[in-house]
Amino acid sequence: MSYDIRELFARVIKCEAGGEGDNGMKAVATVVMNRVHVPNGEYFRIGQGDLRRILNQPGQFDCMTSVIGGRPNPQNIWSNPPEEIHYSVADWALSGNKILGAAWSLWYFNPFQPTCPQIFPRNGTGSFATRIQQHCFYNPTQLYYLT
Repeated sequence: MSYDIRELFARVIKCEAGGEGDNGMKAVATVVMNRVHVPNGEYFRIGQGDLRRILNQPGQFDCMTSVIGGRPNPQNIWSNPPEEIHYSVADWALSGNKILGAAWSLWYFNPFQPTCPQIFPRNGTGSFATRIQQHCFYNPTQLYYLT
């Protein structure tokens, strides 16, 4: 099934950050839109300013796949329909809004521990910016712009 872009984005927001409260969902939505609008590097080359391309980039959003490591992924966009709050956050981000702290971030993840690593991903292209709820957020380093 193909969703329109608002529906797809709302589903990703719910799946990736639905339990993180308003600020957590807005921070994740900010990262996604930052990837859409970044002027260079990997996400620019892959996404070309297209939200659907960013969301469908392999290996980026676990929620966009029904199988992970050869096993069914129960937490995916198809099994988690969005609610009004998820559409509101999607609309907020699609309108160009950003949340402070993650305003420049291109990555986030939940480390399942109280502290965030200073560098993420492992290739050194992101440096720690902030933690919002359970997710750590990372801004691009100069190395990212060479990817």
